[in-house]
Amino acid sequence: MTTLSSIPVKKRAVVDSGHRFDAGRHWAASLTLGFGTRTDGDATITSMIKAHHFGPLRVQRPFYPEGRDGCCHVYLLHPPGGLVSGDALSVDVTVAAGAHALLTTPSANKLYKADSNSVAWTQHTHLKVADGATLEWLPQETLAFDGSRGEQTFIIELEDNAKCLGWEILGLGRPASVLPFVNGHLEQRFQVTRNGRPLWLERQSLDPSHRRFTGKWGQGGATVHATLWAIGLADPAEAVEALRAQLPANCRWAVTYRRGVLLVRYLGHERNEVWDLFQQARVILRPRLTGHEATVPRIWLT
Repeated sequence: MTTLSSIPVKKRAVVDSGHRFDAGRHWAASLTLGFGTRTDGDATITSMIKAHHFGPLRVQRPFYPEGRDGCCHVYLLHPPGGLVSGDALSVDVTVAAGAHALLTTPSANKLYKADSNSVAWTQHTHLKVADGATLEWLPQETLAFDGSRGEQTFIIELEDNAKCLGWEILGLGRPASVLPFVNGHLEQRFQVTRNGRPLWLERQSLDPSHRRFTGKWGQGGATVHATLWAIGLADPAEAVEALRAQLPANCRWAVTYRRGVLLVRYLGHERNEVWDLFQQARVILRPRLTGHEATVPRIWLT
């Protein structure tokens, strides 16, 4: 009987299992979700009408902590808990007119050290929000281990009066274990459009060997990078002033508003600090965006 251990290393790349041990390794997983509305008496209820998955990407059942006619909460599950060389994760979410969905995760996402061939991982997120729909994208943080290599692509397509509130939090290295991010390369790409017209296009390259990584004119050695966005506010100027007045005053965050997109940026060293900051910002922004108070997803309390 032939076993994997009996196959010469050079031939292991073509074993029938599909697992490769060279630079061509590729393990894909995808999740496609769709949200729509249905009527129950006088109530309009947001339902998860599509949930297709391939590989280790799943969802738990929808939750309605804000009432049956309130926002539909869904938890994205990735059982491996992180990305290794060759992983290719793809998440596609569509929210139909009138629906309101909130997506989050039960724990941090981990980006592990690349293998000996320096094979990269990829993570692609595509959110589509119809006219009159609302989407909240609130994952827990992503932690990049030293030596990780990969690319994150984030695309949001909005129709006329679509609304979106979300954040992305990235921690570099494991400071508590004295394991800084000194090798590897990460690239993040953000693209937000409304009716096909670009509102926010951004590319960020994180390379510890580049002077920008430690230079005061660049990242200044920061180990936590985070961005919160809110799109569709009725009075963005008032929201900006509320954030500046109510959030803790320090030099590690700033808020701007351009081309219909409100952005809160954080550059520092504390995951807990930015997590608390963004939760406070959501308390301020959500009523202004959706007309409803900010409800904390139950999974964050476990």
